Amino acid sequence: MTDVEAHITGTVWKIECAVGDTVAEGDTVAILESMKMEMPVEAEDAGTVKEICCEEGQAVNEGDTLVVLD
Repeated sequence: MTDVEAHITGTVWKIECAVGDTVAEGDTVAILESMKMEMPVEAEDAGTVKEICCEEGQAVNEGDTLVVLD
């Protein structure tokens, strides 16, 4: 399993995947908002979304797990 982590501290603006989705390396799985900027969070490996560990509007810290891939 692979964890996709937040690379910045911010707020989850949008979740771009659902449990069961297949994602490729580089696909955007979520978008974070920080200081009025939207920053995509991309999968570092290909896989299937096993779990989404955040909700839209949730504050997250750098290093928090957003999505778990299988």
